[in-house]
Amino acid sequence: MKFRPCIDLHQGKVKQIVGSTLSEQGAAQVNFEAHQSPGYFAQLYRSDGLTGGHVIQLGPGNAAAARDAIAAYPGGLQIGGGITADTAQTWLDAGAAAVIVTSYIFHGGAVDWQRLEQLADRIGVGNLVLDVSCRRRAGRYYVVADRWQTFTDVAVDAEGMTALAHYCAEFLVHAVDVEGKQGGFDQDLVALLASFDTKPITYAGGVRDLADLQRLNTLGKGKIDVTIGSALDIFGGTLAYRDVVDYCRH
Repeated sequence: MKFRPCIDLHQGKVKQIVGSTLSEQGAAQVNFEAHQSPGYFAQLYRSDGLTGGHVIQLGPGNAAAARDAIAAYPGGLQIGGGITADTAQTWLDAGAAAVIVTSYIFHGGAVDWQRLEQLADRIGVGNLVLDVSCRRRAGRYYVVADRWQTFTDVAVDAEGMTALAHYCAEFLVHAVDVEGKQGGFDQDLVALLASFDTKPITYAGGVRDLADLQRLNTLGKGKIDVTIGSALDIFGGTLAYRDVVDYCRH
């Protein structure tokens, strides 16, 4: 299991928010707001040799902050949030390791296969990460789009993930119902993700302490990578960033 660090940007600042509370108006429940720049966190991750982390733009007004982070760690961070076929290459040229897309691909309640194929052809499969962040409904997990407010009809299951895997290098999966709440991770979702034989998967949502991290590693069979936000001490939480880095290196 690898630790994939994050830099979440909201209104131009590094913040940790409860993602499910984000709306079109930009309002959200904020857990933490950093006084350091995005570049500060990028340099921290760079100094620790952490790769495959991501910068997420939560709404408009974050482009300059995102560029600050990417410039501090060129080739080390993926970028997501509002990415389209028209902007993807620009971010790669700026130094992003890959682009992460959700709503551009999952819209109208389904997968837009034409958009997905065109985007993968334009920038290359190796530069594309699909965000299949999801919520549970009627006992199954479905991808949610539009700042996690809109359910799609795309189920997170073996068949769907296998089909999507042809067009991306890896998947990012936020467990939206627990994300940012520090109440424990979604064990059912992690076990489900571990059952897939597909591209690398990074899980985010609810990890609160080292015991959770250990349980996730076990349930994920060692092959599910992890992102941790609000629980980390660098983001105002109690879980030591250094302990997470050390644990995931062994």
